[in-house]
Amino acid sequence: MRIGFIGGGVMGEAMIKSLIGKGVAAAADITVSDVSQPRRDTLNKTYGVKAIADNREAGDGAEALVLAVKPQDLGKVLGEVKGLSPQQLVLSIVAGATLDNIRGGLDHSCLVRAMPNMPAQIGAGMTVWTATAEVSQKQREMAQAILAAFGQEIYVSSEKYIDMATALSGSGPAYVLLVIEALTDAGVHIGLPRDMAEKLVIETMLGSARAVKETGKHPAALKNLVTSPGGTTTEGLLQLEAGGLRSLLLQAVIAAHDKTQHLGAR
Repeated sequence: MRIGFIGGGVMGEAMIKSLIGKGVAAAADITVSDVSQPRRDTLNKTYGVKAIADNREAGDGAEALVLAVKPQDLGKVLGEVKGLSPQQLVLSIVAGATLDNIRGGLDHSCLVRAMPNMPAQIGAGMTVWTATAEVSQKQREMAQAILAAFGQEIYVSSEKYIDMATALSGSGPAYVLLVIEALTDAGVHIGLPRDMAEKLVIETMLGSARAVKETGKHPAALKNLVTSPGGTTTEGLLQLEAGGLRSLLLQAVIAAHDKTQHLGAR
């Protein structure tokens, strides 16, 4: 599979690493463009891919062209690569960039819009994606293979779910990491060594998430197993509810969703 990348930043590199590691694409079949010479040198040396400065060249001969640039750079990039073959698949992971934005900037309709998240860097990503009607079944399978290389993927028929996923799973790792940081600091505050507190928190988070996934039980049902009447957990949960943790998380997701829609409207 011949794949071009425009943007070799953190997420672009994560995708390249996973695609090569999973055997979805050979290094020789990947071309990546990036404005930074040191970045191009790193990508070439580390992965053996062709790293160039010319965005247009990155799409030459590519079956799939991945847009992995910052939202503020997208307009310039679309103008530079305009004129792609109608058969070329364009896969965008640009936050807030709608299919209409990309279609208008490229004058191209064979498009996939996807929202991966940060754990893709370690092959544990969660990606939600959709495609235009012009994308063939073979190209959908190609997009799925690319996205599955760095974690789980979910196809949705409506683009509205991409903005929602951006707010939840795209921004979600930051919320979870904030909780990990806060719980670790709390452990240190009550007297635990930091390395011990961090390990306790990380393994507790991983184990709890795994319990939900593997048992199929509602999180509340598993929470009740830990919550004894008049016990320590009950007291702790009382403080979290009094502080509005549940409401704050809801507000965070809503705010992120609103921001994503604002980006797409520009």
